[in-house]
Amino acid sequence: MNGSQGPAPSRRAIIGTGLAVGAGALTGAGAGTAVAADRPATAVASAAGRAYAFLAAATDAYPDHGPVRLAQSYTDQAGLFSTAFTYDNALVVLAHLASRTADARSRATALGDALLYAQAHDPTYDDGRLRQAYNVGPYTFYDGSPQPDGFVRADGTANVGTQFGFTGTAVGDMAWAGIALAALARRTGERRFLTGAVRIGEWIERVGRTDEPLGGYKFGVNGADEKLPFTSTEHNTDLIGLFGQLARLTGDRVWRERRARAAAFVTRMWEPSGGFFYTGTNDGVTVNRSPVPEDTQTWTHLALGSPAFARSLDWAASELAVRDTAGRRNSTVPAGQSYEGVTFSSASLLANEDVPIAEGQPRPDRNGVWFEGTSHLALALRDRCAPGDETRARRLIASVERAQDLLGGGRTIGGGAVPERSGVVSASSPLDTGFGFGYYPYRHTGATAWYLLATARANPLRA
Repeated sequence: MNGSQGPAPSRRAIIGTGLAVGAGALTGAGAGTAVAADRPATAVASAAGRAYAFLAAATDAYPDHGPVRLAQSYTDQAGLFSTAFTYDNALVVLAHLASRTADARSRATALGDALLYAQAHDPTYDDGRLRQAYNVGPYTFYDGSPQPDGFVRADGTANVGTQFGFTGTAVGDMAWAGIALAALARRTGERRFLTGAVRIGEWIERVGRTDEPLGGYKFGVNGADEKLPFTSTEHNTDLIGLFGQLARLTGDRVWRERRARAAAFVTRMWEPSGGFFYTGTNDGVTVNRSPVPEDTQTWTHLALGSPAFARSLDWAASELAVRDTAGRRNSTVPAGQSYEGVTFSSASLLANEDVPIAEGQPRPDRNGVWFEGTSHLALALRDRCAPGDETRARRLIASVERAQDLLGGGRTIGGGAVPERSGVVSASSPLDTGFGFGYYPYRHTGATAWYLLATARANPLRA
């Protein structure tokens, strides 16, 4: 779509009842002066262990509010209180399954059951959907209104995140939840997880499928249950992963057809002259050519694994490369530190550094590192395994580990202290995504989970 019409929103943009702010987390890598690409295995294991400790703290933050629980997405200092994004929790499930320990499998199973609980106990719908986010512990909102419930409200319904408008349902969020449930079904053999994943797939087919010229599956619905007009490359990439896994687990050929439909849309977004994928379309007719995001380059490889599109990783690694240092104008990196990795999109590199990202938010750093995206890239490079890819991936992972060690310390979740040097921040400094929201240096479950997937070489989109 042309730039004058504006970009189709990311899945991470809030799609609730009109609140125009962003949510989600992404991670970058940073390697200061001592980036050891050949870091000893014991050091890597220690870093991963601290990352898992952060995920445990985020999950266990509200023990007095029942055994059914999701993980709080960000540390308290982010100002989102006990918000637990569906996408983040799906990633936490996948990260736990990647560790293959009994405790991690137990935690993954408990989180999967919580997603199933939310699906079965929505306060309004009984059609297989999940909401963008839930509240998992009590707090007092900015307007002074008390929010006393945990994840399960007094009437037994799931505590949907209404205060911030996190009431819509995005196809991408649903796809990731379905991927997590499918992975649990495969690992545990428990039928309930496959049943939940199929319900998600069927909701997407009913609500998202479009016969517009560019095809594919559309964005989802807002908090008023109104269909949104956008079609996202990222969402359809997620569906390649979900529908492919459902095809294998159920043996039903209809999922192969649906996977092919999503893949056809994704390949239509390919720009052969530049070697990258566009973000999608706003109207189903015209391709949106700007901004160009990182995840449509890395996730497409993880989902498709096609040599024909493998150049997208090189595009992301070169065209979105950033290095954030303490001397930069709007950098919040402490003195003596620097971090390298990739940013969110081509628009992030052109952000207006004189203007706050959103009302009440700081001004962006054009070189802010998106740590989630940096971990996407590291995992995709390891998956591609071309000459030099492993060395590049290790450097990126070492950078993320340095950020875990040094950024975002002294934080809390549910009022309790987060274990030191545990959890990866969303971004090294405030960054503008170019899609109407930003990322900030708060420790985040989604970013941490992607780091763990990269260290484990676990590709969630091609199981």
